[in-house]
This record gives sequence, C-alpha cells and structure tokens, in this order.
Amino acid sequence: MKVKAKIETGDTPITLHLKGRVAWTLLELVKAGDKGITPLHNPAPRVSHYVLTLRRKGVVIDTDMQPHGGAFPGEHGVYRLKSAVTIERVEGRT
Repeated sequence: MKVKAKIETGDTPITLHLKGRVAWTLLELVKAGDKGITPLHNPAPRVSHYVLTLRRKGVVIDTDMQPHGGAFPGEHGVYRLKSAVTIERVEGRT
C-alpha cells in the first residue's frame, strides 16, 4: 500500500509519501479520529514503531497510557492523531 498525505504543521504543510505498515497506521489514525488506536484493537507487529516513524516525519500524535486486565495485565498506549491530515491518494489494499 502507498499513501500520499498532506500534514498541516504550522505555516508550511508537509507532503508525505508513505508505504506499507506506516501508511496503514496513518490511515487507521485518521479513521479512528478522537477515539485513537491501540495495539489491542489495531493489531500489527510494531504499532509503536510505526507511530514513532510518523512522529519523526512531523506528524503530531499523542499517547495516553491506559490500564488493561486479562492474562497479561498492565498498560497499553492509545495513540491519537493531533495533526490535521488530508489523504490525497491511496494505492493498493487498505
């Protein structure tokens, strides 16, 4: 999958050309809106890495830690997109 997106970051928008799981992660963040995404509900091998990659490219994403129970209790991150994003093109499977 390939995605072309415009990210509003102050005075100068950034155009990103993303592919693979990083592109998928951005689409999932856009789709989730204020609800955000979590590795529990958006399974992928390395969601936190994809989020870090997007942050390094200039996308603003907040992380809120929330507790969870189950067989392996602890905390998980909820990632919420804070940048204004316009998806300009999607190629391949979504």
